[in-house]
Amino acid sequence: MRTWGAFGGVLVPKRILVVEDHADIREMMSAYLTLNKYDVIEAADGYEAVEQALQHRPDLILMDIAMPVLDGINSTRAIRKIEELANIPILCLTAFGDFYKERAKRAGCNEVLQKPIDFVMLDALLQRHIGQTELSDDKACTSFNSSG
Repeated sequence: MRTWGAFGGVLVPKRILVVEDHADIREMMSAYLTLNKYDVIEAADGYEAVEQALQHRPDLILMDIAMPVLDGINSTRAIRKIEELANIPILCLTAFGDFYKERAKRAGCNEVLQKPIDFVMLDALLQRHIGQTELSDDKACTSFNSSG
């Protein structure tokens, strides 16, 4: 599965910002997305997420909810207030079940996914929000498992 967008007649990979305070989960998600031919940017907290979103203008943000410095709920609110970032799809991730789901939706998250991440579901949501173009028959690994 390869994911591309057109830029000046050249195909460029879609860019995803992964925001996760646990380095092992962040690295695993980045590896999975990179295997699927996405361009990946990383942030370790919500404050850094806002900075990285402003600097890199990702096509989509995967946002952990429970983080230090600035949590995912408040980071999402901040991103939604910035005109040039307001329409970027934000998929929130949580290990706390439905506890944060309604708050995340009110803050502006487009979707809320439970940890451990179901990568088949994640792929479907990425397709829905930023689209994909199949350029080869390569099958990416969907057996990653995360928790945290």
